[in-house]
Amino acid sequence: MACDLTKGRAVPCKDVVGGIYKITFINYEDLDASDIAFSSDEITDISATFTAYVYEVKGNSSFEQSFNSSRENGTTFFTQTLNLTLPKLSKEDNKELKLMAYGRPKVVVQDNNGNAFMMGVNYGAEVTGGTIVTGAAMGDLSGYTLTLEAQEQLPANFIAGATNADPFANLTSSNITLDPN
Repeated sequence: MACDLTKGRAVPCKDVVGGIYKITFINYEDLDASDIAFSSDEITDISATFTAYVYEVKGNSSFEQSFNSSRENGTTFFTQTLNLTLPKLSKEDNKELKLMAYGRPKVVVQDNNGNAFMMGVNYGAEVTGGTIVTGAAMGDLSGYTLTLEAQEQLPANFIAGATNADPFANLTSSNITLDPN
């Protein structure tokens, strides 16, 4: 049966940390799922030409994936949720975040352990909520909070050979432009 387990898992070392390092957005129309090569649930190459927009984040942002499985319906899918906190308000950011809310980008999440995952590979990620907030007290957030959600048939795929400087660094394609800001 194709659903049989293939291996066990030992208790791993305590050598990882939580948190997100960077987020990279790709316009949905610029990258088709058929342009992405996979091997063993890992992205190994991307053949499209596109610009990836990098957002640096620090603290208070998280990425979570939940399993959704129904025995009655025979279905399983994964909900990928990205919660972002972006400090400091600006008219330029208002414009970009409005465009993000109108669209459904594919999103690369880089964690603090050097991993990179692509959420919304097939269907894109939707902005499902957020705030533009000034805060009440001097120490409160003056900035943005965003929640993006994607529903996919598989968990977000790792990107092979990602580095903190470039999540696409070790892919054989040289047609990806990183726009740092």
